[in-house]
Amino acid sequence: MSAESPISPPTGAPGRRKVDSRASERASRSWWDTDSDEYHRTHGEFLGVRSPLGEFVWCPEGLHEGDVHLLGDVVGKSILEIGCGSAPCSRWLASHGARAVGLDISMGMLAHGRRAVSASTGPAPSLVQASAEVLPFADATFDLACSAFGAVPFVADSAGVMREVHRVLRPGGRWVFAVNHPMRWVFPDDPGPAGLTATIPYFDRTPYAEFDPDGVATYVEHHRTIGDRVREIVGAGLILTDIVEPDWPEWLDREWGQWSPLRGQIFPGTAIFCCEKPR
Repeated sequence: MSAESPISPPTGAPGRRKVDSRASERASRSWWDTDSDEYHRTHGEFLGVRSPLGEFVWCPEGLHEGDVHLLGDVVGKSILEIGCGSAPCSRWLASHGARAVGLDISMGMLAHGRRAVSASTGPAPSLVQASAEVLPFADATFDLACSAFGAVPFVADSAGVMREVHRVLRPGGRWVFAVNHPMRWVFPDDPGPAGLTATIPYFDRTPYAEFDPDGVATYVEHHRTIGDRVREIVGAGLILTDIVEPDWPEWLDREWGQWSPLRGQIFPGTAIFCCEKPR
């Protein structure tokens, strides 16, 4: 998310402007294809991309699935990861006995995942290129679904993603996804003192976008309030069982974009929504 003010920007400038599903999808695919190498140079070690069996880190606060078990028992379960990037989470799930499928819109990110799978001796997840808004799977295919900062903030129709997840889950299935905490939207995208002052309306759902000189969106991130997320979940027929807001751990002195020890000690940076499909 950016610190730009909530006004319509001139063509080619970043700021707030409505962007539909098609433009958001095109921007995300292009952005992550282009940025995948730099992203992995910067964040790959923290995310466990180079770990032989992957790692499952939910958020910049370092919350690990092996410690918190938000997905429950994964052994023998069919699990879909939405917005898997280079799939360290899917690889970790596969190494812990799951039948994992990682889905991402970016071939550049998936290429990093395929290289990691090829270099590993552990069980390999299946990797699929597709949009989260139209999941290419039959009804009731998966026992669990998850997303660690993947896809949900970058699609225009996140309510549609919830409906798609409901469709592909089996009855009793669990859906857990992590996103920027919605309250972060009101603060400038700055890990330092300047990022502690609220400047942007929380209730303005106009997405943040960056554009090329021709006015084509090159990066898009969509904001939803806590209430919006709850309504999306419930409206899809899912049951919300928990919202996890990770504390900033004492051991972590790493900054990641807007995430920092300074901000993390004052307000949450991540919201993890835990949901279930009724039996």
